[in-house]
Amino acid sequence: MSRKILVTAALPYANGHIHIGHLVEYIQTDIWVRFQKLRGNRCVFVCADDTHGTAITIRARREGRSEEQVIADMREAHIRDFDGFQIEFDNYGSTNSIENREQCEQIWQKIEASGLVVSRDVQQLYDPEAGTFLADRFVRGSCPRCGAKDQPGDNCSVCSATYSPADLKDPRSVLSDATPEMRTAEHLFIELEQLREFLIEWSQEPGRLQPEVARYLSGNFLGDALRDWDISRPAPYFGFEIPGHAGHYWYVWFDAPVGYIGSTRQWCEANGESLQNWWSADADAEIHHFIGKDIVYFHTLFWPGMLRTAGLKLPEKVHVHGFLTVGGEKMSKSKGTFLMASTWLRHLPPGPLRYYYASKLGPGLDDLDLNPEEFVGRVNTDLVNKVINLASRCARFLSGTTLSQEYPDDGGLFQQGADKAEQIAAAYEACNYNAAIREIMLLADEANRYVDSRQPWVIRKDPARGDELREVCSVTLNLFRQIVVYLSPVLPGLKLQTEELLNSRISHWNDAVTPLTGTPVSEFQHLMKRLEMKQVEQMIDESREENAAEQAAAETPVPQSVEAAGPEFHPADTWQDSGDALQNEPLADECTIEDFVKVDLRVARILEAGHVEGAEKLLQLTLSLGGGEVRNVFAGIKAAYDPQTLVGRLVVCVANLKPRKMKFGLSQGMVCASGSGGTEVFLLSPDSGAVPGQRVH
Repeated sequence: MSRKILVTAALPYANGHIHIGHLVEYIQTDIWVRFQKLRGNRCVFVCADDTHGTAITIRARREGRSEEQVIADMREAHIRDFDGFQIEFDNYGSTNSIENREQCEQIWQKIEASGLVVSRDVQQLYDPEAGTFLADRFVRGSCPRCGAKDQPGDNCSVCSATYSPADLKDPRSVLSDATPEMRTAEHLFIELEQLREFLIEWSQEPGRLQPEVARYLSGNFLGDALRDWDISRPAPYFGFEIPGHAGHYWYVWFDAPVGYIGSTRQWCEANGESLQNWWSADADAEIHHFIGKDIVYFHTLFWPGMLRTAGLKLPEKVHVHGFLTVGGEKMSKSKGTFLMASTWLRHLPPGPLRYYYASKLGPGLDDLDLNPEEFVGRVNTDLVNKVINLASRCARFLSGTTLSQEYPDDGGLFQQGADKAEQIAAAYEACNYNAAIREIMLLADEANRYVDSRQPWVIRKDPARGDELREVCSVTLNLFRQIVVYLSPVLPGLKLQTEELLNSRISHWNDAVTPLTGTPVSEFQHLMKRLEMKQVEQMIDESREENAAEQAAAETPVPQSVEAAGPEFHPADTWQDSGDALQNEPLADECTIEDFVKVDLRVARILEAGHVEGAEKLLQLTLSLGGGEVRNVFAGIKAAYDPQTLVGRLVVCVANLKPRKMKFGLSQGMVCASGSGGTEVFLLSPDSGAVPGQRVH
């Protein structure tokens, strides 16, 4: 029976262009949607620009334009980039639309009527130079929990703690580098704790979330009382004013997810559909959200709570993915690896990146690494040498004629491929794209072995073997088309080229289980070119130059009113470290580089963490160094860390420390930390992009 599915991807913010990190999500989602449509399911893919908040106002002020002009131009750029990468939305809306405002008002009315909303005065950080209260993203400082520096104002990227901007240590405004002031303003809150029992039930239901996400919520949030959600911002603020609360605007994280409904409504109105058939609580549709792991908190606590209170449809599943690294490192503007989608398209076609991402994407939250050399090698080996090679070696011999009227004997090859249809489909369904790609490439290997054994280029030399040539080429082109059907969610461009070559549409997954016969073969056209490393290098060089120019522009002071202007400010004025830590633990005696290199520091991932029975200070950690290398380590961090919050975290490990026999067991290393002990212990963590096993130099 056909399914009815509504799919969303996270809304890109209208303050910046699409980059290749964003594309991990949009390509992943587009593949899943195309697969569902190919299976015969009714699948609608909606998205929108996330347009509200202080960042838009700041950009508009800097550029001397209105907020509406800024978001209109960015919308065009986003749509152009998505089209360039063959990401096909059924509707692409905006959170600054009439439809979204009305949906926000309807949901808010029900939330307020349910008794979840309270009002109280809040001391909020205020930038005295920019003349505005500071949204979370415009405050950075040290995490109040683990001490990690340069963290945003709502959550820590190191220890995953959530907090308010006022909780940060040494806060600074990213708008002006000024030290924020505390000022009082009235705010509206949603008491999320009233919904905790529901959220526990919903989030822990098997299949709603990936197991690691469900454990994360249970271990970090749902075990204790949920904090109230600050849902309003005072003027000046670019957004929707809250009905009945003049001067108060919905915080961007309220109206952004409602944008999913607003965009669906636009699609419904354009297609004669009823919004209730998709979003009412009893609708027979499935709702699937695709998001990055950095916004899990909002999509698995706040958003389901809003939907349930408003009597709307809850997500069938929230699919969470990891981040992108390039060459094993965080994307870097200075190195040119912070690549814009538009820059990529000036140098390389979209298909290779779509394929490479698919070959690396699994169903979990692991980060995806784009290694330039591996990228070029994999695309050339898999797509050009294996898949495209099948068509290029045989299609020319049948151009202007037809495939065999009856499918020839191929020794069961086509049937073997057909038998893989459900296995490959199950992998796509589970977002286990790398497993699907592996199976498809095995079919390509078998097809190429067939061509190599039959050698149609040799048969062609003997006019008496014309029928045999047609049969061999008919088999090969059918094996090629079967592979293309399986790859079509990933490579829609190759699908279209194959339809033109063999004069037959690929419209259903089952096209992979029935061979073509008697159809005309068009003149062969090149389907894909080999990639060269110099193309990638030129792209990175151009990106580096673009990023340098953008950085220079970003450093231009933001025009401000006379009233907002303040005294000249020097960022160094805030760097007044006390030096107490250094006095308490003076520097050690000098050592030589030879002494230092004896200590083998490695990046490790915490696989398991638990209390040690009978130990007051110790936690037992199981560390992975990659490649199957696992260490058991006892660490004196019990007073500072809840073991449940450590699982999955990257740490620095002394890997060559002589094992120490303790009464609790054998300790095979040591994790690095700073602090004076007790609760003042701070684990050292590498930056994003580091992987287990890497040496710390």
